[in-house]
Amino acid sequence: MLLHVRRRRLPKLFLLVTALALPLTACGQDLGKSNFARTTVPAASGTGQATDGPITDAAVAADVLRTIKPCQFLTKDALGALGLGTVEEDPTPSSIAFDNCSNKVKDPGGKEIRLEFEIGNTLLPHADKTTGQAGGLPLRVDKTDDSSCTVATMTALNPDMALTVSVTYPGDPCRPGQTLMDAIVQKVHGSPEKYSTPAGTLVTADPCTMADTAAVTPVVPSAKVAPSGLHSCEWQSNGTDPTVTVEFRPGLPPLEGDGYSKVDLGGGVTALQKKGTASSSQCEVEWQHRPWQGDDVELAQVDYRSYTAQPDKDDPCGKAVTVAKNVVTKLPKP
Repeated sequence: MLLHVRRRRLPKLFLLVTALALPLTACGQDLGKSNFARTTVPAASGTGQATDGPITDAAVAADVLRTIKPCQFLTKDALGALGLGTVEEDPTPSSIAFDNCSNKVKDPGGKEIRLEFEIGNTLLPHADKTTGQAGGLPLRVDKTDDSSCTVATMTALNPDMALTVSVTYPGDPCRPGQTLMDAIVQKVHGSPEKYSTPAGTLVTADPCTMADTAAVTPVVPSAKVAPSGLHSCEWQSNGTDPTVTVEFRPGLPPLEGDGYSKVDLGGGVTALQKKGTASSSQCEVEWQHRPWQGDDVELAQVDYRSYTAQPDKDDPCGKAVTVAKNVVTKLPKP
C-alpha cells in the first residue's frame, strides 16, 4: 500500500525493532525473570471456554471493538498499576489508525520495555502458539527472539482477529506482554472508554460491507473478501492477485501534488489518486469523509494492487476509481 505519511507529521508509532539481547541485572536481581504482576482473568459472564470454535463473546464483537479507545490501556495509571516499572510519558496514539497506541516503561534496572497495542490485528501468531486463555478467549504467545514477543487474545477465528500486545524488551518480553494483556482483557469485559460516534462516522463502519460484489468483480475476478483489520478489508482473487483494499483511518486532509491528482467520484466527492512507482501495478484513491479530532479528518481509501500485471497495461487507477465510486455511495452519511 502507498505511504500514508505524506504531507503530515510522521506517525508516532514505536518502531519495534529487534534489540540486543543483554543480560539484565539490578540490585542482584535477574530482571529477565522479574515477578511482574500476573493475574488470571476469569471468563466473562456468558462466555464459554473458546478454543477452536466460533467466538461468541459479545464484548469482543467487531462492532463493539471498533469504538474502543486503544490508549486507555497504556496510560501512566494503567501501566503503573501493573508493577512493570516506571512510566514517564503519556501513551502515543497512532496518527494513521483508530485502533493502535504505544508507550514505554523502564524496568527497575532502567531497561526500556516498549509496548504497542492494537485492537483488531490480523497479523497474528499461528494457532500452534495457543497457550491457554485470557477471559475465556484463546491466547497465543509468540516469542520471536530474546527481545521480541507478541501476545494475542483472539476475538474471532476463521478469519482470525485479535487484541495484540507487541513487546520489545531485552529480558523476558512475553512476561510484561501477558501481564498487560490480562489487564486489557479484564477492562474490555468491563466498561472500556469508547470513541464518540456522531452520525456518519467511519469509526463504526464495517469496511467489508462498503463495496458491492458487482463493482469489485470486474476489478478482482472471483474475489474473496476478508477483514484485514477492524477498519480495513481486502477483496482478493483466488490466485491472491490482484487485491483491492478498502480502509478507513484518521489523518490530515489530503492535498493535491506530489503525484496526487484530483478525481471526481460523483455525488460531489472529489478524491486524490496516485499511481504507484514500483514495478507492481498499484493505485491509491483517498478522500475526506468528515472531521475527526483537531486538524485531522476521517479518511476513506481504496487501494488496488497487482504484482503480476504490467502497470502501463493494467490501468490501476481506473480500477481503483471504479471501486471508490461504489464505496462513496455506501458510506454512512455525515
